[in-house]
Amino acid sequence: MDARQMKIKAAEAALSHVEDGMRLGIGTGSTAEEFIRLLAERVEGGLRVEGVPTSERTARLCLDLGITLRSLDELPELDLTIDGADEVDPDLNLIKGGGGALLREKIVATASSRMIVIADESKVVDTLGAFKLPIEVNAFGLNATRIAIEKTASRLGLSGAIALRGGAEEPFQTDGGHLILDASFGRIPDADALARALNAIPGVVEHGLFIGVATLAIIAGPTGARSMSARER
Repeated sequence: MDARQMKIKAAEAALSHVEDGMRLGIGTGSTAEEFIRLLAERVEGGLRVEGVPTSERTARLCLDLGITLRSLDELPELDLTIDGADEVDPDLNLIKGGGGALLREKIVATASSRMIVIADESKVVDTLGAFKLPIEVNAFGLNATRIAIEKTASRLGLSGAIALRGGAEEPFQTDGGHLILDASFGRIPDADALARALNAIPGVVEHGLFIGVATLAIIAGPTGARSMSARER
């Protein structure tokens, strides 16, 4: 089973949690896109859902495939969000934001009664941090914000390069018009402490640490998909 097939297996398992009439948060990224394609087939067959997309990219794909969309203002409380992740730890804490949609992903996920993460085995880690941590920041005062992040990380025993995604000449911009700093901290022993510390920096709009947000992870491997709850591997 190749990587795409594993993503499809995870998406298929997640689809079994979607019920008729649901208000659904729809994630961003390659695994989420496999879920969207499968969801569209069910919608064509008569399943009724209203979706809130977590990115403009996701919105375009959903509309192309005939999935009814609403804004989060129209549907401020959701039944379920299904989204991918860049890393998942044993407590179902996540690193997200590799695709640049972390702010909207977190807003949608926390507006939902449940969040199911779909991923392949390569995303499961003992401790978060091998994947670079995306930190969405305001363009104003970029260097001051970067220095504040470095100092905050140092107080927590973390270090490593903090790079502007896309580079200074053509920086990546999020759907909200912000920039992303990718922090190569390596192993993050206390992700909750780092999340709270980053939230206290004025120039930080949001970060890719999703602490206590996911309620279930569906992990696909060579032999199929399995469910993963907190502290169960």
